[in-house]
Amino acid sequence: MPERWRQLGVLSLAELLALSLWFSASAVLPALQQEWNLGAAGSAGLVIAVQLGFIAGTLASALGNLPDVWSPRSLMAGSAMLGAAANAALALWVDSLAPALALRVVTGAAMAGAYPPAMKIMATWFREGRGVAIGILVGALTIGSATPWLIRGLTALPWRHTLLAASGLAVLAAIVVVLLVREGPNRFPSARFDPRMALAVFRARGPRLACFGYFGHMWELYAMWAWIGLFLFSSAEAAGASGYAGMPPSTATFAV
Repeated sequence: MPERWRQLGVLSLAELLALSLWFSASAVLPALQQEWNLGAAGSAGLVIAVQLGFIAGTLASALGNLPDVWSPRSLMAGSAMLGAAANAALALWVDSLAPALALRVVTGAAMAGAYPPAMKIMATWFREGRGVAIGILVGALTIGSATPWLIRGLTALPWRHTLLAASGLAVLAAIVVVLLVREGPNRFPSARFDPRMALAVFRARGPRLACFGYFGHMWELYAMWAWIGLFLFSSAEAAGASGYAGMPPSTATFAV
């Protein structure tokens, strides 16, 4: 097997494992609603917090030019470990909403250091076939994001243990990156963040439309990913059903 495809395989595996943190709180939200007596605002806050953390982390990474200051491998592995620690702290020590929100923001910021650097590493291996490689990596991200739902569907773990399982997967991701992932021969020269380039992009009609289209797509996609599990749980409960096509709601959410 050519080295670039082997590297794409291990990088995708690491991405899948690391991104299991993203919707881990959403996967246990029905249990948290009961145990913490969460209302609509608290439930929404837990879902939104990780997205806000990701946005803040992405902006900080761009402003600080972190993927150029640090090795993308080191940034990805360190971010996976940070996210695993924040998620595990929620599982082990948190019994109320306020600290949970703070830890979910930290988890989201950590995901900003795990996802974009993986794209940069992939690009160093693929000049040709980069579109296919991006598709495979994003597919790994998608499966990884849904993994906590699969854990809930296949096991009877309490919600705290589900979060700990997701943290364990993120630790494995860091190990995979450190031991197996390497940057390719087509490395990019270091570049400083230039806010004028953002304005230049938006002045060009094609990139501007692409950005707005991507914004709208991600708005609906992440809204669906964040809430589809709770929707399926509530729908099954209202109908007095145990699941969908023989699958419990958690497994059905993973399938979606």
